Amino acid sequence: MGVEEEYLLIDERTGLPAADSRRVRQAARRMCDPAGDEVQLELLQAQIEIATPVCDTLDQLSDHLRRLRGNVGEAARAAGHRLACTGCAPYRAPQPVPVTATERYHAMRDDSRLLADEQLICGMHIHLGIPDRDVAVSVLTRLRPWLPLLLALGANSPFWEGDDTGYASWRTLIFGRWPVSGPPPACTSAADYDARVAGLIDARVVPDRSHLYWHARPSEGYPTLEVRVLDVQLHPDTAVALAGLTRALATACLTEGAPDRRFDHPEILQGTTWLAARHGLDAELAAPLTDRPRPVRDLTRALLEHLGSRTDDPAWPDVSTEIHRLLDQGNGAQRQRHAVATGGKDRLLRTITDGC
Repeated sequence: MGVEEEYLLIDERTGLPAADSRRVRQAARRMCDPAGDEVQLELLQAQIEIATPVCDTLDQLSDHLRRLRGNVGEAARAAGHRLACTGCAPYRAPQPVPVTATERYHAMRDDSRLLADEQLICGMHIHLGIPDRDVAVSVLTRLRPWLPLLLALGANSPFWEGDDTGYASWRTLIFGRWPVSGPPPACTSAADYDARVAGLIDARVVPDRSHLYWHARPSEGYPTLEVRVLDVQLHPDTAVALAGLTRALATACLTEGAPDRRFDHPEILQGTTWLAARHGLDAELAAPLTDRPRPVRDLTRALLEHLGSRTDDPAWPDVSTEIHRLLDQGNGAQRQRHAVATGGKDRLLRTITDGC
């Protein structure tokens, strides 16, 4: 497995996005693996992305995330900025942040206009190694109903332009405006998936396969299933636990029966996703293992028990403990709101930068 995380660069005094990603990346890369490409640019010049090496264990993943967050955070501070681990920029200046100077990103800005300007959002992408594409699509179809629950647990973007949006994950709403985004379709095989993608390209809905922004998809560049539904997390411990939970869910999907057919109806999955983004841990969601919507906390505890009885992964007890702690202490959205309620803007900025 491996993880990609996107971060915001913010001015350490004002909290506004800082368009300085190229300089920070150059400094950070000098501290990272010179043979790899662990630090990357993103669409806007106030965003930066890291990619871990392939990891066999969650301990390895934790070590790499802490190392990369530390390196990029140090590079940002040296440039007079801070690295923010939040799904949305809580504050924005009136003028838009410039796009990164590549042909692809300029084309995206020309095509999408204001949508690109407002793409100050950051996610966490979990890659799970599944070399067989037919198996990957089968796992994806079974995993689809669980994506809203993962979203609710990992919601970490309640603020936008200085206001509380009322949503636990405003990033989900912003990202959902792209032509091909949100819950993925239910596919019967890799050939079925590829035919659907070819149809989108033939219809000029998207220019190429890199513009498929579904919440989960077979990766185009690696032999992995890529789960993209999560906001970036405040702290690496939470990120690792959610990656472990996602891996355990995917492993169960390899061996357990057919998916819940309710979720073949896209309106149910779409609506459940909206509820997860709106209410986060306080949502009631339909999901497998239930015959009716249940509170997220109850559903998560039942899922942890279900997975725990079927795994011999030595890392599972730590994953379960951290997820239970999240349920008790709150996800990123709740921690951000608590910071504003108890210390205003200054405490919010400390909260979203402390884990970097």
